Amino acid sequence: MSAFAAAVGALFADQNIGRDAVYIADGGAPVLVRVIARRADAITDFGDTRLWSETTRIDLRAAEVANPRPGDRIEIEGEAFLIQGEPVRDGERLVWTVDLRPA
Repeated sequence: MSAFAAAVGALFADQNIGRDAVYIADGGAPVLVRVIARRADAITDFGDTRLWSETTRIDLRAAEVANPRPGDRIEIEGEAFLIQGEPVRDGERLVWTVDLRPA
């Protein structure tokens, strides 16, 4: 295991950063996973206009979720979300970043 992989594992395991969640692939069985939630605001340029929106993004470990897809479900602390858009994997191929919308 690389030092970077060990550091990522420590971040997800940290009780102040990582959270327990349930991942349910479309048509699949529920799987307990750890996530890092990010609920940042996004500003998008559209012509001469700037649009502000709330976003919900999470990081998933690729070791726990090999291939997240749009439409898959994530449940975090009783809130249900669906993955929207294409998930993006980091350069080390260890972490998926996914955009969520309320289910």
